[in-house]
Amino acid sequence: MKVLIVDDAPYMIKVIRDILEAYQHEVYEALNGEEALIRYSEIKPDIVLMDILMPTLDGLSATRKIIERDPTANIIVITAMGKIGLEKDCLEAGAKKFIVKPFKMKELLSSIQALS
Repeated sequence: MKVLIVDDAPYMIKVIRDILEAYQHEVYEALNGEEALIRYSEIKPDIVLMDILMPTLDGLSATRKIIERDPTANIIVITAMGKIGLEKDCLEAGAKKFIVKPFKMKELLSSIQALS
């Protein structure tokens, strides 16, 4: 399965990448929402793991733009932001799941599996 990780924190990308590759997933990365839009078009990933707070284009806006282009996109938002209403906004934008950091890898893997 192809997974696109979108996060501006390289250490977070590395942690998630290492786990997903151990489960034989093909992993790609983008450091912001703008880059995510380009990579999404190039790769056509099965799953997108989207951070919210990023430079250039935030994850909520990037989620909306990806869903506009591909209404069937499987986006899982992973964020440290616990702002009231954010989960609702993300789900309304088209995300299929909302996970708050820190999270358990088991939760992430089961969320990915549920969307495959």
